[in-house]
Amino acid sequence: MGENTPVIRSTYGENEWHFGELRLPEGAGPHPVALIIHGGFWYAQYGLDLMDKMAEDFTSRGWATWNIEYRRNGHEGGAYPGTLMDVGAAADHLRQLADQYPLNLANVVAIGHSAGGHLALWLAGRHQLPVDSELYVAQPLALKGVVSLAGVTDMHHMWEVRQVNSPVVAFLNGTPEQVPDRYAQTSPALLLPLGVPQILVHGTEDVDVPLALSTAYLPKAQAAGDRVELVELAGVEHFKVIDPASEAWPPIVEAMHKLTRG
Repeated sequence: MGENTPVIRSTYGENEWHFGELRLPEGAGPHPVALIIHGGFWYAQYGLDLMDKMAEDFTSRGWATWNIEYRRNGHEGGAYPGTLMDVGAAADHLRQLADQYPLNLANVVAIGHSAGGHLALWLAGRHQLPVDSELYVAQPLALKGVVSLAGVTDMHHMWEVRQVNSPVVAFLNGTPEQVPDRYAQTSPALLLPLGVPQILVHGTEDVDVPLALSTAYLPKAQAAGDRVELVELAGVEHFKVIDPASEAWPPIVEAMHKLTRG
């Protein structure tokens, strides 16, 4: 397969950022699906091309990959609530794609990096949202599991880490004291239990999203009844976990196998 895998672009809405890229592996299927969500602290300057190599690698290993784009902070309608609404709509769009392509919707694992890790975990927990939330949808696509790569597991914790020029404050347009409901409805740690297995992969040398976000989330999620494990990668920094050529990659592939086979 490799870099010549055909890329099928599909739109899930009206905005220019409402699209994703579907890659299909060899074989008749139906294929397990890796729902890939890029990071970049929810800011506009980072896009889905960050995950192209990841998508190619997973597709070559037998996963269909749905690498999604969405409005970010800096786009009209981006940040809260637009970013979250977009990611939810992109995930739910897999139902329409499955009408055309051989996708196994009972075997969809979301994998996201950094802010994308936050969004992947949030997707798994959005069924916990109150009905009166502007983020609520009646029948969100069910996930089989989540792989969080250096993910923001707890919005309040991330705010504590970066109070000055905080990307969380920019994303939610306020501090925890100013917009507590937004923190409650967007933080995976406050939507527990998510109800699906989760594997947290985090480098010990990550200065962008410190390992402490995963180590603090782990016991909370387990106490809530979720099946969660943490894979600590010694000496690994923030971006190595999205590089298929790095030493961080084999444990990530194994995590995906564990969830899709489990």
